[in-house]
Amino acid sequence: MNAVPPLLDHLVLATPDLAATVAEFARRTGVTPVPGGVHLGLGTRNHLVGLGGRSYLEILGPDPEQPEPTGPRPFGVDGPAGPRTLTWAISPADLDTAITTARARGYDPGPARPMSRRTPDGTVLRWRLTDGNHAHPSGLVPFLIDWGDSRHPAASGLPVTSLLEVTATVPDPEEVRGPLAALGTGLTLTPGPVALSFTVDTPNGPVTFG
Repeated sequence: MNAVPPLLDHLVLATPDLAATVAEFARRTGVTPVPGGVHLGLGTRNHLVGLGGRSYLEILGPDPEQPEPTGPRPFGVDGPAGPRTLTWAISPADLDTAITTARARGYDPGPARPMSRRTPDGTVLRWRLTDGNHAHPSGLVPFLIDWGDSRHPAASGLPVTSLLEVTATVPDPEEVRGPLAALGTGLTLTPGPVALSFTVDTPNGPVTFG
């Protein structure tokens, strides 16, 4: 199994306190994440770090400058008591074909829906991703994303901590391997409680986040 999943677009590190988690990431790695932008109407904002190539880390948390959203914030940001790697995304060559192929292979990633965020320089990025309501409950099966004509976040001069590996534990690894294969990707899985971890190469040496 590859140490880095094929087609990886980004990892989502969710936190109830974005500022504290960004500061802790900077302390542990020696690399400071940069503001990515705000998700208007969803009550969240993010900071980003490149992982090498066309992949990046999204540190996602509540946006104190937005009013409380009418529903839950994305990716269970309201849930964890502390920072946690909740899920990940892949970027296939053709999003719609990848959805159709996955369904034919027995896994439905859900329909694609549009989203957007405004960057600190005022640019609006627009993309499509598969519906989180259909996501595998473990978070270990990635959602799919297509950036369309928008500039990919990893191509915007992010500070970089090169990704060394992504690993996960789950009570029944075989139950997750099927959906992963249907999406044309894979993940190193071992038996255990549901958890997703990644290790980056930093000026302070390899650092792992879970």
